Amino acid sequence: MLESLGYALAYTGVGLVMLYAGFLALDLLTPGKLSHRIWGEGSVNAAVVSAAGTLGLGGIVFTAIWTNAESGFGDALWWTIVFGLVGVALQSVAFVLLDLVTPGKLGAMVCERAFVPGTLVVAASQLAVSLIVIASIA
Repeated sequence: MLESLGYALAYTGVGLVMLYAGFLALDLLTPGKLSHRIWGEGSVNAAVVSAAGTLGLGGIVFTAIWTNAESGFGDALWWTIVFGLVGVALQSVAFVLLDLVTPGKLGAMVCERAFVPGTLVVAASQLAVSLIVIASIA
């Protein structure tokens, strides 16, 4: 029982680090402090994109743990870290690529206070990239 508790704490720790890494990556792609845009200014756009990225990365971490658990704790933890970082990187690449093919600057749009419909496209791309990574793991 204590061993399982230790595994849960380790996986949760890695998962939280991956979620934080995803938030930091999005913060780097947007002007200003993303946390201030969401909680200080009430930007729905920033919250929607951040939430989509977080859900997607959560799915990646879950799938990495679930599919690699039988390989042993150390290997499963390692693959969770690897796939989590791959997810963060690919979500960032998707954001940059989408920014290249759409008018304006996505980072600025995401930080707008008033709702911008393009935010849903950005959020969907974050989830879609995550689903692709999840499928590659499973």
